[in-house]
Amino acid sequence: MTSTTHSPAGGLSLPHDWQAPPSEYSLTPFWFWNDDLEESKIARQMEAFQQHGVQSFVLHPRLGLPPHLGWMSQMLLSKIAFALQEARRRQMWVILYDEGMYPSGSSAGQVVAHDPAFQCRGMVRIELDSLMPNVSVSGIAVDDRGELALNDSQTLLVETPYKGKRYAVVERPVDSVIRGLHYLDEEVRDASGESPETSPPASDLLNPDAVACFIRLVYDRFHAEFGAFFGSTIRAIFTDEPMLLGRPREAGALPATRGILTHLHAFLGYDFAPYLPALWEDDCPQAVRQDYERAVEHRFEQTYYRQLFDWCERHQIALTGHPAEPDATRHLRYFHIPGQDIVWRQIEMDKPSALEGRQSTQAKAAASMMLHGGRRRNANEFCGAYGHQMTFEEMRWLANWLLVRGCNLLIPHAFYYSVRGPRRDERPPDVGPHSPWWDREFPEFARACSRLCWLNTDSQLVCHVAILGEHHQLPWRAAKACLQRQIDFNYLDVDDLSRCQVDGGALRIADQRYTALIVDGEIPVWAEALLSQFSAGVPVVRWTDDTQACAAALRALLPASPFAAIEAHGLRVRQVRKAGLTWTMLFNEGDQPLRFSLELADTWLIDPNDGSAQRFDGQMMLDAHAFRVTVTEETR
Repeated sequence: MTSTTHSPAGGLSLPHDWQAPPSEYSLTPFWFWNDDLEESKIARQMEAFQQHGVQSFVLHPRLGLPPHLGWMSQMLLSKIAFALQEARRRQMWVILYDEGMYPSGSSAGQVVAHDPAFQCRGMVRIELDSLMPNVSVSGIAVDDRGELALNDSQTLLVETPYKGKRYAVVERPVDSVIRGLHYLDEEVRDASGESPETSPPASDLLNPDAVACFIRLVYDRFHAEFGAFFGSTIRAIFTDEPMLLGRPREAGALPATRGILTHLHAFLGYDFAPYLPALWEDDCPQAVRQDYERAVEHRFEQTYYRQLFDWCERHQIALTGHPAEPDATRHLRYFHIPGQDIVWRQIEMDKPSALEGRQSTQAKAAASMMLHGGRRRNANEFCGAYGHQMTFEEMRWLANWLLVRGCNLLIPHAFYYSVRGPRRDERPPDVGPHSPWWDREFPEFARACSRLCWLNTDSQLVCHVAILGEHHQLPWRAAKACLQRQIDFNYLDVDDLSRCQVDGGALRIADQRYTALIVDGEIPVWAEALLSQFSAGVPVVRWTDDTQACAAALRALLPASPFAAIEAHGLRVRQVRKAGLTWTMLFNEGDQPLRFSLELADTWLIDPNDGSAQRFDGQMMLDAHAFRVTVTEETR
């Protein structure tokens, strides 16, 4: 049973965990290990973390490590062991990072070093009539008779006329790398202003044997070295945006692997070979492109995500991290802690990107998949590469943007072990110990984030609307309209429709119950057929360009709300029930102050920064970017 404490205002019993959240809900920053490592400095930085309200971290080996601290070297592993022992002593907890930089899956080139056949692979299209004999184009040549001269690493997938030309599509190795851990020369800067770095070869993530090799080299080694910490000090392993083509150094390749045609045929149920040449065309039929992408993504799930997920299941540890795309809902099923990332200013304060475009869907995507998949937590790695110009207000705004959408594991990007030389400029900023706000604003920020992460965990979300979407196609138009009208929602993936049940005029999945379902845009034919089975029992709103009419139709289907009459497009609302109380998060996402009235009886207004509470008098005043919580005792 959750213990309670009385607020300073009296009359309200707040859970003790609100005032002093357990370490489970701490900010969990990327900790960039990016220089020669000293155990005394590691210990000092961990002490500073705790003094500033941070009880956990993602241990992330990063560009700037010296060569003697190579990826998975015994020297590096000994430093990790020291940090884990220190974390255990301090009762901190840790997430291990599974790659020597990123994207994940290559073990800093060790997978390809183990077996060159595991090199990243793809397919290229060659216009045969334009080839000169014995002259290589895109790694492919024809002989004197005009016939393809392929080597053992190349496979002809199809040779066919297309749009009046003769094409060959060939599956072959791709020149692709991942980012490395070591600078080639710290004193040198290239045209972009960055110091050159090592570039290990990327591996073939569509090859189950290559991924199994990655698991042996990293996951099995982690368990062999640190198994005693699993499930206690080590709570998860982070896999970071695995990419089918890695970071290619050549253009024109599409994801593939040996035997790709066999997989395409089996998954799609028809011969896909004649359609291959169309994939490189801007006017490629949508159905053709979607079929190819669905088939490749399905194989990716089985070869990569499922193998990692199953390994973590067997070893009783959580898999977390995030896919490379912001709306990759199918991949999120294979995370015990589904996650996403806000980087490169993809979401910006007071900009349209906060509500529009693919990136705007990512927080709701991860939070929704958490709820529908029966998970407890969902994560977001945020602030990465926002630049030295990033302000504390921006960082706090991004955290609140995530929290009001249901995120409950915040991973700031990043705390730097070192800012020596070029390290300072490697995907800045340092939002922790080397930031100007570290000693002044950060401790209070950390406490507020912990409180709100606690509130978003193991609570019952008050939400009556689901927006139907699918992998890489989450609608943002209807989502924007809902958010601007203080109507909370979750994304429901079409693949999860088969798990839904109609219950008393509502659609139920896991612990969520929706009285209205929004369809914004086209959905697969099979999903329409399945949806028709529910439509008699659950109202479906077909979203159109007439936002006002659609929003009015939606509102008529929902229970009465004290927020319905508020005209404040900058206000975001999230309501949950926890510990016998109804909590309502109120975030002024906009840059203008908000003033409005709310009819809420027996309600208190809480400041998450200090946890203090005062009786709510019905008048809400929210400055630009302000975040408050109202608390109402539930009627017995």
